[in-house]
Amino acid sequence: MEARAEARYIRTSPQKARLVIDLIRGISANEARIVLRTTNKRLAPTILKVLDSAIANASNKASDIDVDALIVTGCYVNEGPRMKRIRPAPMGRAYRYQRRMAHIVVTVGDNKADNALGKKAASKVPAKGK
Repeated sequence: MEARAEARYIRTSPQKARLVIDLIRGISANEARIVLRTTNKRLAPTILKVLDSAIANASNKASDIDVDALIVTGCYVNEGPRMKRIRPAPMGRAYRYQRRMAHIVVTVGDNKADNALGKKAASKVPAKGK
């Protein structure tokens, strides 16, 4: 069973958001919350909020799920729209720059479904050299 949460139009560059997202990929949800609380980046509280939302979505989706057994099965950052801005430049000119936005997606799931899918996928992959 998987549940996801998404935060859209976050005013930060996706490159900076990926630095924080890469810290929590593949670890347990409780461990990811601790990592995000101790990370010294401006975006860490926002990603913690998205992670908490994904955990809440999982508990609402299935009442019999163990919240302590959830792991972060997937998390990624997509690029959002860019705001084009103009900065004054010498001799009456103007330089353009872009304010970037990011869409953050966090997916949590229990370990049972991932193991079942992993075994099925592994059995269908042919061995090398045959």
